[in-house]
Formats: sequence, C-alpha cells, structure tokens
Amino acid sequence: MPKTTFNCVIATKDDWRRVKNHCRTTANKIFTDNDATEEFKRKLLISEHTPIRLLEVDWSWRGMPSWVATHWVRHKFEKFVSTQRDDRKKNDIPRGKMPQDTPVNFDGYANAQSLIDAFRKRLCFQASPETREYAEDFKWSLKKESPELAWVLVPNCIYRCGCPEFEQCGFFKKFITLDSEELFDISKRYDHYNQYFDKIMEAKDERPAD
Repeated sequence: MPKTTFNCVIATKDDWRRVKNHCRTTANKIFTDNDATEEFKRKLLISEHTPIRLLEVDWSWRGMPSWVATHWVRHKFEKFVSTQRDDRKKNDIPRGKMPQDTPVNFDGYANAQSLIDAFRKRLCFQASPETREYAEDFKWSLKKESPELAWVLVPNCIYRCGCPEFEQCGFFKKFITLDSEELFDISKRYDHYNQYFDKIMEAKDERPAD
C-alpha cells in the first residue's frame, strides 16, 4: 500500500489567519487578529480565490513505481523524482533496460489550488487504480494534518456535479439519488462524498496486513 509522508504542511491556524487577512485586503478591509472560522475555510476553498495558494503541502512517496510517477509529474506543481541515470543509481541495469515498475522516490510541493486541480483527476475512477491509491492515501493522511484541505479534494464528477469523461464509470450515479438541495449544494455534495470516502478508507485500515 502507498504511504504518504508529510514534510511540511502550511495550513495551521496562523497560516489560515494570514489567508483570511489577505482576503480582507482584496475587500478593502484591514488585517485583524481573528482566526478563520471553519465555515470561512470551506467557503474559501470551494470558491478557489487566490489566497488559498498560500496554503502549501510538501510530501514524499517512497518506492513508487516509475510508471505511476509519470502520471503524477503531469500535474502543475513542483516535484522531485529520483533519477535513473546510469552514473547515479545503485544497480547495473542500463537505464534503457529499466522496467516500468522500477521503484523511485517522489517528492511533491503544491499549493491548495494545485492540489484541488490534480486530485480532481487522480481521485477519479478512470485513473489507474495504482495511481488512485496514492491520491487516496494522500487525502486520508492529510485529514490528520489539515482536515479542511483534505475535505476539498474530490474527484472531477463531484467537483463538477456530473461526469465529463468520454466513458463514464458510473460512480456519480451514487450521488444522483440525493435530493436536489443536497446534490446542487456544493458543500453538501462534498460532505456526502467525504462520508463515502471515509467509510472506504476506514474499511481498508481494518484489513489485515498482507
């Protein structure tokens, strides 16, 4: 199973106060010492106004298959992946002969906006299962560090209230059964997805180790 290690999470109470105060600047208001409320945090993350870019996460995935790392490097955030150069690795297999599942180490550094964008794609059930597992572990682990930021990471169909893919997996049909108020209220829709996600991840945590 993938394991996410967080090196730095810039989303503390003080960080959120800074975010809130920069929002106040854009509304011609002065800074205050008041903390951001939970309601404010959720609304701001959903709205994706630019101050959320001050919230940042630095993380590591160790032993990731090289082909999975290729999926993640497509996204628009900083990433640092261990090289397979012949003069810098610890085995004798030529770089051109390395298999696609060769383990690499992957470090990522992203702000909240970049995470929202990337995880729309990687939590989607049209993503490869192996790649999605890293997204799921990241979201599940981030909940302990920054529950608000973890909460806003959802697949594209939840984000858009409908599936935009050429071939649909059917996952969004679970949510079409909600009444219109719950389905079209973004916050409530996100709550329903997160309740589903938490149950799935809790069940995985209870499984015996291989």
